[in-house]
Amino acid sequence: MVQVFSNCLNFTLMKNAVKILHLGLALLLLTHASFGQKKVVGSVGFYNVENLFDTEDDPLINDEEFLPEGAKKWNNEKYQDKLAKLSKVLSEMAYGVDILGLAEVENKSVIEDLISTPSLKKYNYAIVHRNSPDGRGIDVALIYKSDRFKVINTTWIQYPDPDYKTREMLMCSGIFFGDTLTIAVNHWPSRRSGPERRNKAGARLKKAVDSLYEKSPSAKVILVGDFNDDPRNASVKKELRAEDRVKKLLPGGLFNTSAATYKEGYGTLYYKGAWNLFDQVIVSEPMINGTGLTFQKNSFSIFGPPWMRNKDGQYAGGPFRAFAYDKYIGGYSDHFPVYILLEK
Repeated sequence: MVQVFSNCLNFTLMKNAVKILHLGLALLLLTHASFGQKKVVGSVGFYNVENLFDTEDDPLINDEEFLPEGAKKWNNEKYQDKLAKLSKVLSEMAYGVDILGLAEVENKSVIEDLISTPSLKKYNYAIVHRNSPDGRGIDVALIYKSDRFKVINTTWIQYPDPDYKTREMLMCSGIFFGDTLTIAVNHWPSRRSGPERRNKAGARLKKAVDSLYEKSPSAKVILVGDFNDDPRNASVKKELRAEDRVKKLLPGGLFNTSAATYKEGYGTLYYKGAWNLFDQVIVSEPMINGTGLTFQKNSFSIFGPPWMRNKDGQYAGGPFRAFAYDKYIGGYSDHFPVYILLEK
């Protein structure tokens, strides 16, 4: 069993390395379409950064465990270390991803601290964020290279059950390489809450996407997030209706760019001896069959180089997380980030 996993891990690392090399070459050589051929112009991704909290007490949320005197003994030294770790990931993932959804950030201030680190400051990231109703105080957000993506509209979609306090969905539209592009950032209810809550989230997001299609059948939409479900689960497959094969895709539909990678046995988090692929990227049909800005075929990638992985123990090969229960162990996150390439 160990040998099989080792071989699988080596293969996926090599595959990811090839994809990253491809992106680097493309971005160095090409910045727009030329001679009638589509070329890589940018990248869109997502990262659940695992409890990015500051050290200040916020009386409006339950952040007591992330205070110096709290259960996690959270302090400025640990906070600065985590910021440095995350900035290393984001600077090397897709050579600085253009548009990135984030999950598990406490507030706008921690995002400002993150994008101000030496590794990320050069990208001139801007932020879309607001505090959510989530009881733990963890939010979703979007960062983007302000010289590439020009925001024109932002909508916050609340979970359909107002009595259940969880993260909102962020839907942000802007101009990216001459096309209108909408990014929806998600962090659906946890598995502990049961599948029905995520099914409701999937149905609510599908309604929001359908409203975009009603306004424009050629709407270019990218859904990113930690869905707390795999591509095969009902919330994604049945409620959101994200197809796993292009040939099944109809106008007005959605295609899950992550599904093929999941079927190959790869994931973004490792739990009890099994991989899950909760972190996904789903695109609208015009991103596949349309003109102009589109998804580059087979470009979905999990960014998980060796230095982001556990080296030994029962979770060897899995994400080297920041926390083991209440102890800060100095890793990155319990999730690997993901991204896709866009071409025009």
